[in-house]
Amino acid sequence: QVQLVESGGGLVQAGGSLRLSCAASGRTFRNFAMDWFRQAPGKEREFVAAIAWNGLTTYYADAVKGRFTISRDIGDNTMHLQMDSLKPEDTAVYYCALPRAQYLITRSTRDMDYWGGGTLVTVSS
Repeated sequence: QVQLVESGGGLVQAGGSLRLSCAASGRTFRNFAMDWFRQAPGKEREFVAAIAWNGLTTYYADAVKGRFTISRDIGDNTMHLQMDSLKPEDTAVYYCALPRAQYLITRSTRDMDYWGGGTLVTVSS
């Protein structure tokens, strides 16, 4: 049974930093990309960042490019999101997710097979 567990959320002032982590268990994820999404109150879930199966290629939403950094530890089945220069508009529940197919890199929620329960990030102004 695949399980994704996020951690690291919290309350931070604008301009501050947080580091989110996602621990995956239940099978090997060596050949799978991994994604971060977020959902703000009253809004749809949106893509934040993705990292290829080998960790060598990364993708970011325009809203976070240059401020967020995605990484992964393949051997430990973990993924991280370093969030710097946080803004109030970054406030959301952040989710990690696994795509439905090996090597697939996608920004669509419809292409995700597994989701974590989310971790709340609140950025105060």
